[in-house]
Amino acid sequence: MIHSDNVDPQQLRFPRPSRRAFLGGLGLLGSGLVLPARGAALIDTDWQEFRGPTGQGHSDGKGLPVEWGPGKNIRWRTELPGQAWSSPVVAGGRIFLTNAVTPEGADPMSVASLRVLALDAPTGKLLWDSEVFRQTDPAALRKHDKNSHASPTVIHESGRLYAHFGHHGTACLDTSGGVVWKTQEHRYPPVHGTGGSPVILGDHLIYSADGATDPAVLALDKQSGRLKWKSPRPASAATSKFAFCTPLAITVDGRRQVITPGAGVVQSLDPTDGSEIWRFHYGTGFSVVPRPVFSHGMIFVSSGYNSPSAYAIRVGGAGDVTATHMAWTANKRIPRNSSMLVIGDELYMLDDGGIFSSRDAVTGTVHYEERLLGACSASLLHADGRIYAIDEQGKSAVVQPGKTFQAPVISALEERTLASMAVTGSDLIIRTEKAVYRVGVG
Repeated sequence: MIHSDNVDPQQLRFPRPSRRAFLGGLGLLGSGLVLPARGAALIDTDWQEFRGPTGQGHSDGKGLPVEWGPGKNIRWRTELPGQAWSSPVVAGGRIFLTNAVTPEGADPMSVASLRVLALDAPTGKLLWDSEVFRQTDPAALRKHDKNSHASPTVIHESGRLYAHFGHHGTACLDTSGGVVWKTQEHRYPPVHGTGGSPVILGDHLIYSADGATDPAVLALDKQSGRLKWKSPRPASAATSKFAFCTPLAITVDGRRQVITPGAGVVQSLDPTDGSEIWRFHYGTGFSVVPRPVFSHGMIFVSSGYNSPSAYAIRVGGAGDVTATHMAWTANKRIPRNSSMLVIGDELYMLDDGGIFSSRDAVTGTVHYEERLLGACSASLLHADGRIYAIDEQGKSAVVQPGKTFQAPVISALEERTLASMAVTGSDLIIRTEKAVYRVGVG
């Protein structure tokens, strides 16, 4: 499953890059440290987009590790050069990532090689590494220290990879690294770099283009890269217009919708033509990052910077539903970056300071708010009956879901990370500032 109708869960930044990784200036050697797997052969399952098959952080994997660290439950570690925070995806026994590499000896503000690469999932061996774009515009290369030029996550569908680099461009590749099509026709003035990943609905590749001015949502033909539609954002109270949010595809009463938060407003659009179904205004919030989640007939969103609020919005409306469809709102311990998670009747959030909270999803009532980790940006993961979280210093926590907080199991890779975890088979795939890890037991 790629994304298609993302189902309700109820129904189911950086050090210098390693120079030894260059060949001929930019070719990646992929120095992989492979630790032989013990026991049965590895079984790989697909994790084909940001936050997995449902787009909401849920995996049906079993037997996942609960703790790990250097020398413990690490199947392999493969170093990567460059500076990128896209999350890993897995398909057909391969791990796919985007990357942004500065050629050796070059000024990072003068050139960036924007790339897609593939690793062999069982061994971590580099299979290929393809340059898609080369950016030389200094204005386009400005970014926040906590961002990269390869932050959006690729999507895999039917033997094709869709790699979005925000204002730098968008491309489709085959799984051997060949470029099928690419386009830079829809550039926009960036603020702080790239961010949100795209989503696929039918023949459309849909993404948010919320830059400094004229924010909009775009749909490209996934076969050709040609523009199918462009939907300008409505006016909002937000004076800063930029955002970095990944849309979410849902189905309501048999009708497909794409939920797309931007600065000051979240919209539901018809994916066939980009027409608005409904919109909800949340004040002056901007730089919105967390991907929405959908459950109990509601969309849960964060309003972004500077003072985030969480909103539970009932779906099924039309037009401006700000005054009619809010189920509840909250303004404490709300994440600016980490996407939320719904399990059963509980909504879980991890704020930027590492405070973990459980709320009643329907009413918003707080069950608990507890310190879990340090500063956090990666999104929460639900797998094997547990919640997985990782902070920006590579420290991880595994905690049981429920209304009562239970002591977590803490692990540490001791490498900075902002990327979200992926799952394949019974293992985790974790990207840090320096490397990709496969973490598993046995």
